[in-house]
Amino acid sequence: MSEDALWPRASNWLTAGALGEDCDIAMLGVPAFKTSISQTNAHGTPAAVRLALAKYSTWSWTHGVDLRALSFLDFGDSVDPDGPEGEDRTTALVSDIAKTAGLVIGVGGDNSVTFAVARATYGDNIANCGLITFDAHHDLREGISNGSPVRRLIELGLNPKNIVQIGISDFANSPEYALRAMDLGIHVIPRSALRDRKPGEVMREALEVAGAGGGNIHVDIDVDVCDRSVVPACPAAAPGGISADELRQFAYLSALSDRVKSFDITEIDAQADTADQRTVRLAATLILEIATGRF
Repeated sequence: MSEDALWPRASNWLTAGALGEDCDIAMLGVPAFKTSISQTNAHGTPAAVRLALAKYSTWSWTHGVDLRALSFLDFGDSVDPDGPEGEDRTTALVSDIAKTAGLVIGVGGDNSVTFAVARATYGDNIANCGLITFDAHHDLREGISNGSPVRRLIELGLNPKNIVQIGISDFANSPEYALRAMDLGIHVIPRSALRDRKPGEVMREALEVAGAGGGNIHVDIDVDVCDRSVVPACPAAAPGGISADELRQFAYLSALSDRVKSFDITEIDAQADTADQRTVRLAATLILEIATGRF
């Protein structure tokens, strides 16, 4: 690609970081994929997202900000993040990064990474913390997989009444798991409800519920919440999900709250993407929207 000194690439804004360095925003890859219910090569996605940042500048016309005013450090990838030992390594790494970072973004990998990243954000105060998920699925399955992180966090001590699930889709969950979500008191805003509501209104409600305990909030962005036409690299995405623009708005609005301390972006198999890399590029823009919300 040709270079233009007057057109700064977002990939150049992202610089390598070392533990102990202060930064406004920290990113790390969490290339988990081995416990995924659907076959996936999601472990290749963090590298693909880093490359996709070269397609974008640091300027937000809508908000009138140049992201270069923020420090954005890349702490590399968590090593071998699958399984209990891998999750422990990821949690420890996120905890160390968070000591000197204003906000941490974990780029997956499959949705199992939500458990390890959120666990670091919550620390010993998990009972008072909150979770917001953008996902077509409840992720309350039994066992350890990309379908179980919400259940596992609840078992660890997260109050289910401080959980908000946005974008839950028809024909993507069983009645048993839907009943489990209702019995636990999880606050569900299904895909159908989003058709008649503005993102800002939805986010005010979500942040109020997730923040009721007064603790930190983690935001899980499972990209399969989107319509399959815009995220072909998400194995479980279905027709009728939310638009890419809606998800970008939600990412920005989530980051406006200083109670939100971490995000994860998951469920993209970069190797299954279309030639135009529309799914991976969406993930890159989500990072930029999150950063803009933190400006």
